[in-house]
Order: sequence, then C-alpha cells, then structure tokens
Amino acid sequence: MVNRLGTAVSPYLRSHADNPVDWYPWGEEAFAEAARRGVPVLVSIGYSTCHWCHVMARESFSDPELASVLNAGFVAVKVDREEHPEVDASYLAAAGAFTSNLGWPLNVFTTPDGKPFHAGTYSPPVAMPDHPSFRQVLDAVSSAWSDRREDVLESADWLASALAQVSQGSPSELPSRADLASAVAALERAEDPTFGGFGTAPKFPLAPVFELLFTMGGTGDARHAGDQPVAAIARELALRTLRTMGASALRDPVEGGFFRYSVQQDWAEPHYERMLYDNALLLDAYTSAWASKPEQWSSLVAEGIVDFLTGVLQQPSGGFASAQDSESTVDGQRTEGGYYRLDRDARVGQTPPATDRKVLTGWNGLAIGALARAGFVFDRPAWIEAARWVADTVVGTHLLTDGTLVRASLGEETSEASAALEDYGMLANGLLSLAVATGEPRYAEVGRSLVDVCLVDGVFTVPGGGDPVLAARGLRLDADPSEGAYPSGRGSLATAAYRLFLLTAERSYREVAAGVVGSVAEGAVAQPTAFGSTLALAARLAAEPTQLVVVTPDDDGADRVLVDVVRTRGDDVVAVVTEEQAGRWVAAGFELFEGRSARDGLPTAYVCRDFVCRLPVTDPAGLPG
Repeated sequence: MVNRLGTAVSPYLRSHADNPVDWYPWGEEAFAEAARRGVPVLVSIGYSTCHWCHVMARESFSDPELASVLNAGFVAVKVDREEHPEVDASYLAAAGAFTSNLGWPLNVFTTPDGKPFHAGTYSPPVAMPDHPSFRQVLDAVSSAWSDRREDVLESADWLASALAQVSQGSPSELPSRADLASAVAALERAEDPTFGGFGTAPKFPLAPVFELLFTMGGTGDARHAGDQPVAAIARELALRTLRTMGASALRDPVEGGFFRYSVQQDWAEPHYERMLYDNALLLDAYTSAWASKPEQWSSLVAEGIVDFLTGVLQQPSGGFASAQDSESTVDGQRTEGGYYRLDRDARVGQTPPATDRKVLTGWNGLAIGALARAGFVFDRPAWIEAARWVADTVVGTHLLTDGTLVRASLGEETSEASAALEDYGMLANGLLSLAVATGEPRYAEVGRSLVDVCLVDGVFTVPGGGDPVLAARGLRLDADPSEGAYPSGRGSLATAAYRLFLLTAERSYREVAAGVVGSVAEGAVAQPTAFGSTLALAARLAAEPTQLVVVTPDDDGADRVLVDVVRTRGDDVVAVVTEEQAGRWVAAGFELFEGRSARDGLPTAYVCRDFVCRLPVTDPAGLPG
C-alpha cells in the first residue's frame, strides 16, 4: 500500500499516514482511481486539533478489519478542512441534506465524479445511540451502490444541481440605522442573563459580534450622533460579555489563550482546542474594550492573548501555527484537556499539547491586524514588531510573483491547495492595519494589490477560479456569507475595500463594499450572531466616515502627547506617520495623506469627516470629540 500522506504539508494528513486505510490526498488521482474501479469515494474531512477526529482515527481508521472493508469497496480521501476550506464548505453544505448533526469528522460518500449521496460524522467501531458503527455505515453505502445505483446517481445529480444554484445573493438596500439598532436589540435578547455570553450550550465566543457592538457603540459625534441609547446598549453589552468571558474557564489563566467553545452554559467545561482565529479576533475585541473604557481587566486579558500567540503558536519562521490540540499526554496517560487543568507549577515537566504547525494565510492575516492594532492602542511597540515579523514572513512565503496567494505552508514547504477569498481579504486587512500602525505604506500597497487581484467587473472572485477539482465537477459554492467564528471571505474583502476607500478616496472601493453588504443584508439583520463583521461594515457605511492623521516631525525627539491622546479614538482611520512617510503614502496613491505635514516642528493632527477636513491642530485640546 502506497503511503501518500507522509510528506503532506498538512500535519492532519501526516497523522493518518500510518493508518491501514489506503488514503489519497484531495486531488484528481483519487477520483480517477474510483472511476477506473467503479466504486464510490469516501471524502473524510477533519483537522488536526479536532478531538473526535482523533477518536475516529484511533478507533475506526486504525482498525485493520475496517480498513480492509474500506479499501476493498471505496477510494478513501483524507482532507484537512483548514487547508481546503472550499472543499469543506461544499461538502458540509451537501451533508446538510443527510444529517442535521453537522461537524467534524465529516465523512461524505460520493460518486466517482465527486457528487455526494450520503454523509455522516463520527462513526465508532461499535454502534452507540444515534451513532451506527462504521462497519454498518460502510455496508449500507456499499449495498446502496450495488443494488440501487440508478437511484443513488439520480439523487447525487439532484443534490449537485441544487448546490450549484447557491449564489452570492441578490443586491438589495443597505441596512438602515433602524435595522442595525434591531440587530443590537436581538443580540441583547440573546444574551445569557445568568452566565453571560450568547445562547446556551454549546457556547461559543462569537468573536465577530464584538466588532459590530463596538462599531455601533462608537463615541462622540464620530459615528452615531442621535443614536446614543443604542450606542450605550451595544458598548455595555460588549464590555459585559468580554469581562465575563475573560474571567471564565474559557480562558486559560496560565498561558492566556482562549479555548474554542464551552460544552456547558456556565463556561465551566471548555472544549480545549485553541484556535488562532479565535484568539486573534478576541485580541482585537479586548483592544476595543480598552479603547472604549480603559480598565485593567481588558489590558490583562489582551496581554495574555499576545503571550499565547507569541509564546505558543508562533513558529521559528515567524508565522503562527493554526491551532493547539485539545489532547496531550499527562503522566503517561492520553487525556483531553488534562494539561490545561494543571496549574502553572504542575505544567512544568509535562509535554504541552501539540500545535498544528501549518501557517494559514488568512488566519495569520487576522493575527497581523490584531497585533498591530493592539500594539498601537496599548503603546506596545514589541507587539507591532511581532506583527511585522509575521507579515514579512507570510508575504515573503505565500505571495507569488503573479500577485496570487498560496493557502498554507509548513516550514519551507507550500501547499498546492488554492487560496480562498478569506486568505486575500484577511491578509489585506491585516496589512492595512499594520501599515497605519507603523506608518509604512508598503504594507498598504500589498493589501491593495490583494483586493485588486480579486476584483473582476466589480465582483470579488477567487483568482484562478478556486479549487480546480471542485470546479471541474461543478461543485464549487459561489457564496461564503456566514461568519459565526470568523469573517467570511467576501466580507473580509469588502472591509478591506472600504478601508482602501478611506485611504485613497476612490469611490469604486466603497461601491463594491456596499454591494457585498447589500447582497446579504436581509439575512444578516435577521441573524446578527452569524454576520457580526459584515454588520459592523454596514454600520460604518451608514455613518459619515472620520479619518485622523497625525504627522510627526522626522526627528524622533518630538513631543508625543498628541500621539498618545489619539491611540484610543474610534475614528475609521487613525494613522501616525512621519513627514517622510506621509510623502511616500502620497507617492503610492493614498490621497488621505496629501498635504499633510508637521506644523512648527510639532506633531500635527488632521481630522476629516466624510472627506471634509478641519484645520490642523497641534494641541490635543483642539481635537473634536
């Protein structure tokens, strides 16, 4: 049996390399082999820090007898959902036709041309309530394929056709202020009044929601004049929830990172995997909490997240690993969460849970942006330098000469997986945040190029057409709107486009951002927990934008009082640049910096509202509220 997974970029695939299953990686070879043999395909999707993926690997995929049945009657394909998000999204959507219990591991049975006809999740070696044994599943699928193949093919064709009808949505009106206020009211109703957070159990941090709440909770006349009751509700809901989460078992008090979710409503029993995207987005949320109301708890939690990112997830190359496992070995026993239940002293001498060392472009973009903004707001230059190191690594490794991206890397190896829209959008946003935090326009130039390469006739499209295996079979989904855990691909690009509008004054960027928001507006307002980031962009679009540029003399000895005052402002853009840097921004085509200079050798602030600028000020007291 050929070992096809041992040299994969994905640590998840490598972990299955020694199974007795004759695994194929995602690609044309597997489907060609299935067509040659006339057998169905098992597309098994998971990720390296998924506890039940580990369990099924140990129990079912490591069983020689089960593997023999699987090898004889199927072609088996192992997919890392983090490496191939489009594959996961397409088959997850298809799986909804067969089971409401969606999650990972996700096991989808398809025809030799990739069309799904049955799906399930965890299957144990021995049947349990609501979980048939894996052998029962294999026998049932084999029987259907042998005895009712025409029905199977007809069903698969119908489902594939239905999935092909999924689109980005039709353009509609942008959400009004009243719509946005109703979204905030819905979030307030969804709050758990006893234990905090949203919903019951399992309870997730829902990090994008905080972006909406803090955007709606903007201070002064910079955003929602006349909506102050709504602003206060949004701001206090965000602060209350973040304070509760930061003091709960969802956060590791020793190493600082947050776990993926809580199994119980009272946060007492976390699901112990720790994801890069959660921690990056929560760092940004706690930064917003500090900017909104400087209190020690938000500062301590933010510092703990940075410690986790830089001390646990950061790789020697500079990029961040995608996650840390829930399982580890403690005192010789394999355990889920056992390491995290130890105090600091007891952890000494124990082997920490493994990290999934692959560097994902989009998720690293989230971390770049969060670190850069936190470094600026908290005045922690080392955090900005950490963001710069990650950015230089990811851009140097993942940005190709034709302007497109690769999805993932492991050490010096890069994945053949197609980059997704989220990679372009999240990295673009991260680089734009780093650009305004450092004053360096070169990062903004790369961010702009990532947005531009995705724009085709005013619509965001994956460069190269996305995953070629899905595309060849008509199985690519044309939409990825939901963002319960992190922003969607199109939503991220829309946010980056709007930020480029603020920096360049090119209205085409605003128009494409508004188009994306309008295409999902109705559903977003109805389900704010699933569209936090997009609704935050909607709130920005509904208000007159404010931009603030502080220009300092090139001399490092300049008075920094004005700079310190602007760190926690809630303007749409807050940039601090030297006079030399301002000139380079202008030369690169960013009109916001045109004519900006330091007056009388002092740091000078330029405040603009809807591109109408006030007279420059050098005294912090002259800044508008």
